[in-house]
Formats: sequence, structure tokens, C-alpha cells
Amino acid sequence: MNGTFEIKGGKQLKGEITPQGAKNEALQILCAVLLTDEEVRINNIPDIHDVNRLIEILGAMGVEIQKHGKGDYSFKAETLDFNYIQSPEFKKESARLRGSIMLLGPMLARFGEASMPTPGGDKIGRRRLDTHFQGFTELGAEFRYDEKEGCYSLKAKELQGKFILLEEASVTGTANIIMAAVLAKGKTRIYNAACEPYIQQLCRMLNRMGAVISGVGSNLLTIEGVPHLRGTEHTMLPDMVEIGSWIGMAAMTKSEITIKNVSWNHLGVIPGVFRKLGIAMERDNDDIFIPAQEQYTIQKFIDGSILTVTDAPWPGFTPDLLSIILVVATQARGTVLIHQKMFESRLFFVDKLIDMGAQIILCDPHRATVVGLNHEFPLRGTTMISPDIRAGNALLIAALSAEGTSVIHNIEQIDRGYENIDGRLKALGAEITRI
Repeated sequence: MNGTFEIKGGKQLKGEITPQGAKNEALQILCAVLLTDEEVRINNIPDIHDVNRLIEILGAMGVEIQKHGKGDYSFKAETLDFNYIQSPEFKKESARLRGSIMLLGPMLARFGEASMPTPGGDKIGRRRLDTHFQGFTELGAEFRYDEKEGCYSLKAKELQGKFILLEEASVTGTANIIMAAVLAKGKTRIYNAACEPYIQQLCRMLNRMGAVISGVGSNLLTIEGVPHLRGTEHTMLPDMVEIGSWIGMAAMTKSEITIKNVSWNHLGVIPGVFRKLGIAMERDNDDIFIPAQEQYTIQKFIDGSILTVTDAPWPGFTPDLLSIILVVATQARGTVLIHQKMFESRLFFVDKLIDMGAQIILCDPHRATVVGLNHEFPLRGTTMISPDIRAGNALLIAALSAEGTSVIHNIEQIDRGYENIDGRLKALGAEITRI
């Protein structure tokens, strides 16, 4: 289903929007249901392609699944169908979803074996999986890679706790190693662990299930292995990438928007980075109120030099929002350098913005300089193709602010990460049609 959006841009929007449950948290939490034979109930699951695909894979693996209401499911993984896991169907389905890699840790921990094809996902350059397998082998697993089949397999009679120093603070790698270590024998310490709110959520959920994890929120996690875990209930955080997207959209379209229930305490530096672009916002209990602004001016560094916005592991600025920052900067007053350190090809969508009239110099695959147009020269509507989830949403925001009609093809990429995005934008007054 590779549909198309047609957007009539240049309209001011107004109203309230509620962020969906966090996509990246959902992929971790759903994999963790395999760690127990008891029921795990999860609330605020986003209704998006990537998450729904993972739920379907879990069902096909033999997990009993019940849907209680919107975003409210329970899972019970008493037994797994290992015939299915070895089947071509499993290889095909799991290869289409990068998040499926996080099934390995729980399967290895509980059943002593796991296999997975090379996973898919966004085309944003190399995203190595070495961190995952470094952790598994250090815990005592035997690792094999079948180059012909493109398949990874792991076996372990018993996982043994160990001190693991990660080469990179990989979020999915940290999640996978945590899920393997909670049922390992003895103590595991993970240093240079990712400490994103989603990792913290996973650790808190596992602790409620009977795991013993300390250091949550830091980059040094200590895990005392336990023989088994019990069921629990878990509610997911709102999606911080969506929250950042709506902040940027409000600024680009000069709109007055309230973003509801944002879980402020888990947003880290995100509001501050948007404020550096000159975007006004107010905290109203757990909501963000963004007033309509005719202009917003990019701050400079204290010495008067041009602002640089760069991504970094948490608590630094999330790479998933750099494409939004870049789009928002096109209509700011001033200049900013966007430095995308963590992925290789995420800035290649800027040619589409240049076609729309944006003033951007792509310095190299990692850096782009944006000279803001200060809303004096609106972007022009055009036809484009969404290359990945985050760039797709950034282009959608550009189209909403542009003069004239824009067409975005391959919107399945946007649907992978954003729930009913056209319906929610229409409720704010956007003219967007799904073709």
C-alpha cells in the first residue's frame, strides 16, 4: 500500500493534538513479552505499520494476543512455535522490520536459541548490529552467520553474567542485551549503555516483572539474573519524535497549537533545541502550548558564531528530529548548521526542499547549512517521494507550509511511524487528501 498524499499548503492550523504512544518504545516492550509465560498487558500502543507488523509476527510465533481496546493489548507467550521461526514466512516477515532484531535477546534468554534474518527498515546508511552480537557472545552464546541465507543464529545452554563494555551506546543493542541478561546466571554490568527514556521504561517494566536492574537512567546498568519473570501491566510514553514534529509544524505554518499529555519530564533537551530556533512555547501542566508566530529567529552562540544543531546519544538531541529541525530552519530568520553524526544518508532528502525554494547547502553526507527565508519567500508546492519515516514527516511539514499543492508518494514510509497522520492533521484544519 504505497499511497499518496495531496496537500494544499499555506494554511494556518489551530487546535489540540495528542501524540501517539512511542514507536521506538513499543518495539522493545513488545519483544519483552517473550521473557515470561505469564500475561503482559500493554497500553498506549501506537496503531502504525511497524508496530502492527511486530504484533502479527508475535502472533504467528505462538504468542496468545488479545485486543481490549484502542492501543490496549495483552500478550501471553507460554510456548513458541519453533517450526514457524525456522520457516521462510518468518524470515520474510521479520526481514521487513528492523525492530524484529530485538526478538533475539528474549528468545535466547528463555529458550536457549534464536535466529533472525538480516532486518530491513529505513534506508539511512549502515546501521551495524555488532553491538547486539558482542553482548550475546560475551554472555556465553554461540553466534553463527549464514552468509548464503543472510541469517543470524544464536545458541546457549546457559547465559552467564559478565561485565560488558559496549563499543557504541546503541539503543536497540542495549535493549537486546538487557533482555538476555535478566534471565542469565549471576551479575551483568553494561557500561556505555544507552539511557534513552525508552530504555528506562523497558528496565522499569522488567523490574516489575521480577528482574533486578539498577542504575536505570545512567550509562552503567547492573543486572542480577533471576530464574524467571512474571506478568505485568505497562503504559507507554508519548512519542517524543511526534511531539517535536508538531512543535516544528506549528512554527512552519504560523499556527497556534496545543500538544496534549507530552510527558515533559521525558523530553530532555528537545524543547530547548526548538527554542534555540526562536520558537516560543509554554508549559501548561503536561501540555505544550505554541502560540502563532509570524517570525522566529535562530539564536547564535555566545561568541556570535553560527548555531550548530547536532545529534548525540541520550541525553543529547535525538537524531530522529534533525530532519524536522532542518525543515523548520528553512523559514527561520538566520542561519544554522545541521550536523547529523549518527547516520550516513539522512540528509539526502534536502534536494527536495531545495526544489521547493529552500536555501540549503549540503556540505557532505553529514552536514547541511540552512539559510532561513524568514517566511518572506514561502516554499513552493512540488511532487516528491518519501525516502524514510522521519524525512517523510519532515517533507509533509514542508508541504503544509508551502504555497500551492504538493504531492508526496510512497507514504507507506510515513504510515510506518505515524498513526492516522492525515486524520489528525485534518482535525487541525489541514487540507490533506490520501489518494
